[in-house]
Amino acid sequence: MNVERIEKTKSAVDATDHIPAAKKAALLEALSKLKLALAQVSDAHGDHAENITRLVEASAQEVTRRKKRPEHLGKLLDELKQAAQKFEASHPHLAAFVSEYSAILSALGV
Repeated sequence: MNVERIEKTKSAVDATDHIPAAKKAALLEALSKLKLALAQVSDAHGDHAENITRLVEASAQEVTRRKKRPEHLGKLLDELKQAAQKFEASHPHLAAFVSEYSAILSALGV
């Protein structure tokens, strides 16, 4: 389920025309990495993986909106970082990919 939701999120980002091509490519690559990492933890940590997926989806939706709400995105990214910290010891790649994803969104200047 999480994998399909990340794919839908990738499609929404790809369809957005107001994100510069290079930043969009970086965002799509980060989403691909997250998708793989979430697939690895979903079986053992379903609820936590679902929470991360929900936050990734919501933050991407915020970035694809034409009318931005930076304070809302900041809150979502903080929640996402906190959720990923639970996996830092057992799944360092997931935590690293969440950090990469968050940095890309922050760099978009939303």
